[in-house]
Amino acid sequence: MTRPHWSDTDVTRRLGISYPIFQGPFGGMSSEKLVLAVCEAGGLGCFGANLLSGVQIRELCDRLRRATSKPFAINLWIPMADQPLYDAPGFEQARARLKPYYDDLNLPVPERPERFAEIFEEQFEAVLEARPAVLSFVFGAPSPEALAECRKRGILTIGTATSPDEADYLEKAGVDMIVATGSEAGGHRASFLTEPEKVLSGLFALLPQVVDRVKVPVIAAGGIADGRGVAAALALGASAVQVGTAFLACDESAADETYRDILFSPRARETSLTRVFSGRLARTVRTRMLDELEREPVEIAPYPIQNWLTNKIRNQARQVGNEDLRNYWAGQAAPLLRHRSAATLFDALVSGAAEIFG
Repeated sequence: MTRPHWSDTDVTRRLGISYPIFQGPFGGMSSEKLVLAVCEAGGLGCFGANLLSGVQIRELCDRLRRATSKPFAINLWIPMADQPLYDAPGFEQARARLKPYYDDLNLPVPERPERFAEIFEEQFEAVLEARPAVLSFVFGAPSPEALAECRKRGILTIGTATSPDEADYLEKAGVDMIVATGSEAGGHRASFLTEPEKVLSGLFALLPQVVDRVKVPVIAAGGIADGRGVAAALALGASAVQVGTAFLACDESAADETYRDILFSPRARETSLTRVFSGRLARTVRTRMLDELEREPVEIAPYPIQNWLTNKIRNQARQVGNEDLRNYWAGQAAPLLRHRSAATLFDALVSGAAEIFG
């Protein structure tokens, strides 16, 4: 495979892709159409499968493999020690606090479910069986035994770090590559060694520190939305970049028209890090629901309780067109968005970087 000189990196060679451009995983906003568009353009498409069951992950990988011969990635969330899956002492308080929003949408206040999230072990087993080219993950690393099973099946593993110490941890755990994600990034902060509020380095301060600390290839994420960002990250030692918000704004993503329009609007110039929607720190466009919940001096329920409760509100608000009771994950590079087609965006990222490198 012939690649431009700037595109010939450890990552592109190892994955067999044309360009060092990854699409960020979006959880509930991922779509097969977007993954395939990025893969066929010569990058690495990634589907955020945190909300899927093991059966759904197997079926997803089967469909993607039938649709493309190119490599693709599946992303999972590693369970954290403080994550309640069944026992939820904060459930009643969180439910009472959110009741006014259920009432606004004429939704019944839900009863406690059997569990609040999918079981990671079942998801991971499904990935092993499906054998995608890449398994990426956030909030830590699987066990050494789990990573060994991935290697045995030819699955490359990518961990996510928000600090040099986390990158060091991931390399020692045995991952193949590391995403260094700056605080500019939209969606959840993937910190796992310390509170995410204490780990807020911007990408271009974080990236060279991570590159200097580890020997495995590093992928840069956070605030990259055009060819200038791609070139800058590669110049600072990254072997690839991961682009989130710019791909989320494309028609091929699972974001609806309202969401995409907001990403292109002046509202997206102001984003905030908050725990109110999921119980974990994440960057989003400000809304009335966010403003009201942050004003209350009440402790937010942990993930996944808060996420489970607000997800029902957010989904219903999306159905009825209530913009105030939704969340809009977005990074600080949203004002740089120009493209609504994944193919056009990908071409712009490539041509912009190529123009700089010559």
